[in-house]
Amino acid sequence: MAAHSRIVSCRPHRWHVQEMGTGPLILLIHGAGGATQSWRHLMPLLAESNRVVAMDLPGQGLTQLGARQRCGLRHMAEDIDRLCAQEGWNPTLIIGHSAGAAIALEMTRQRPAQRVIGINAALGNFKGLAGLLFPIMAKALAMTPMVARIFTASAAQPASVRRLIEGTGSTLPDDDLRWYRTLVSDRDHVDGTLAMMAQWDLNPLLRALPGHGAKTLLITGENDKAVPPATSRDVAETMPHARHINLPNLGHLAHEEDAPRVLAEIQHFMQEANA
Repeated sequence: MAAHSRIVSCRPHRWHVQEMGTGPLILLIHGAGGATQSWRHLMPLLAESNRVVAMDLPGQGLTQLGARQRCGLRHMAEDIDRLCAQEGWNPTLIIGHSAGAAIALEMTRQRPAQRVIGINAALGNFKGLAGLLFPIMAKALAMTPMVARIFTASAAQPASVRRLIEGTGSTLPDDDLRWYRTLVSDRDHVDGTLAMMAQWDLNPLLRALPGHGAKTLLITGENDKAVPPATSRDVAETMPHARHINLPNLGHLAHEEDAPRVLAEIQHFMQEANA
């Protein structure tokens, strides 16, 4: 995929972007802690009949963070919008994985003509005590020196990475796991992910979803241990133009486990949306 990569300066960040294919434009947004590598199987399939663009989120992957205070949901959506405007990208469909689905929905709140697909969309807050403690812990970790260094030293071992991925309910081959070993061994990437966690606030978006006008498909893997499939099911019921589909035997990284299967659902949605 390196042949399709380039660096784009768009304030305040220096973005790593990948692009391939021709046709209607599809924008891909990865989840927290991931990078464009998460689309390595699905992106070439989409590019057979579409122009497909993906970027690393600020501070993650190869995108250099230009403003640490702009790692929250609203600011990331604004900065990706700015990047799209600068590059002349007008996507007809935005596909987001996990937290990337929340960014996609935030971007389209005022643009119902754009379509959205969320794959195991992270659209729920933690319940009870965890809901109180998690934001506090995330902020503390993001502000604590050496946290990223300590994490990378302990988490980058092959066995640790495998346990991390399997903990999401997904099973990936060794060749795919090596990409995650690269990411978790990168202190800047881990630091950028912590900054995103510390600034994340879903509540304004969740309050807006019942009035969200974009046609939306929420795809879940029934084995997802990171975000319960019921989260997407419940959200779809509140949105006027959304539906939910649950895929058996897949976990949180469904699009990496079985890209052709996810592609079939994307294509079906696009045909419906254009009808």
